[in-house]
Amino acid sequence: MKKLLFLLFAACSIAPAFTHAQAPAQQETKVDAPRFKFVEGDVFDFGKVEQGPDVFHEFEFVNTGTQPLVIVDAKPSCSCTTPEWPKEPIPPGGKGKIKVGFHATKAGLFNKEVYIQSNAYIPTGEKRYTIYIKGEVKNKD
Repeated sequence: MKKLLFLLFAACSIAPAFTHAQAPAQQETKVDAPRFKFVEGDVFDFGKVEQGPDVFHEFEFVNTGTQPLVIVDAKPSCSCTTPEWPKEPIPPGGKGKIKVGFHATKAGLFNKEVYIQSNAYIPTGEKRYTIYIKGEVKNKD
């Protein structure tokens, strides 16, 4: 009985401390900087596409930060991927699009990245933001 009471007491004592320790991780950090918020996420799955023609997707984003967002560069992980991005600053609350093309010349699965260099605050501490495309190129029949 004493062991049960001790365990119950210990659990009740530790639970509030554990909950409190996790609270800061759940709160969004407020920073006076621009921020990306991709409307439909930062990953796009083309699914199955025909071999040959290029396919495109536009990643729409909102600057949810407090300063203008400036995209300096967008580099693909390979030459089969081509990004286009807005060259003008995106004001706080403003929207923009990053258009990503993929040359579907080779059959098989693909997973590609586009690395975005900007002045945006990235909560993970990365130096650049990454968006992803994936899918499968089917052989021509």
